Amino acid sequence: KRIQEAILHHQKLLYLRFAESFILYKPRDIVSGDFYWFAEKNQKFIVAACDCTGHGVPGAFMSLIGYSLLNEVIIERSIEEPAKILDSVKHGIIKSLGQTGQAGEQKDGMDMSLVSLGFDFDISEGKAKSSINLQYAGANNPLYVIRNGEFIEIVADRMPIGIYLGQDKPFSTKEILLESGDVFYMFTDGFTDQFGGDKGKKFTKKRFKELLMSMHHEPMNRQKEILDKTFASWSGDQQQVDDVLMIGIRV
Repeated sequence: KRIQEAILHHQKLLYLRFAESFILYKPRDIVSGDFYWFAEKNQKFIVAACDCTGHGVPGAFMSLIGYSLLNEVIIERSIEEPAKILDSVKHGIIKSLGQTGQAGEQKDGMDMSLVSLGFDFDISEGKAKSSINLQYAGANNPLYVIRNGEFIEIVADRMPIGIYLGQDKPFSTKEILLESGDVFYMFTDGFTDQFGGDKGKKFTKKRFKELLMSMHHEPMNRQKEILDKTFASWSGDQQQVDDVLMIGIRV
């Protein structure tokens, strides 16, 4: 736990760049298979929310591999396009685990949403205006953007980072120009898959989207409180079934 916490201490970098942001991080066990990753590289801010196979100790081992591969791909090899980052991490996972795709082989890997935020400046009418170009790539995990009450879902590629027995193809990068006041959310599936409520059922993506729409106008620290309380209330006496990770950023 101390080793994992030491690696994940970089959340301060997020708050320095985006004062209106939050990280909701709730490991199911002492250590977690979910992890977040931030870095600044060549005037771009890169954020990743990752969900490794399993939880507890097996998931934590995978998270260390994933964290190291992101450092290698982005910091050392200077790969910046989100899709190419995911492709490179995928190849690293397959190589590290010796995956060949044979029947009966472990299919360990991870799901991920990753964004690269680039700042563009336009000087007109004597004023400097800035906009943020968001590039996104996702392995199973989508990206949610809310703009002036409009809910925008940017879908992920339906394949994991790791060996995949379906159609093997490169990940894709999608772009959106963020406007002032936009808020976007990156997350793993631990929140939506949690059992609870009166009937002991999953929280579901539908309820999750409704919750985000109902609170997106609130300050980001308040949103974190609402999410935390909602998760606790929904879970009730039910055991937490998976790690929970969510990142929210307002631009």
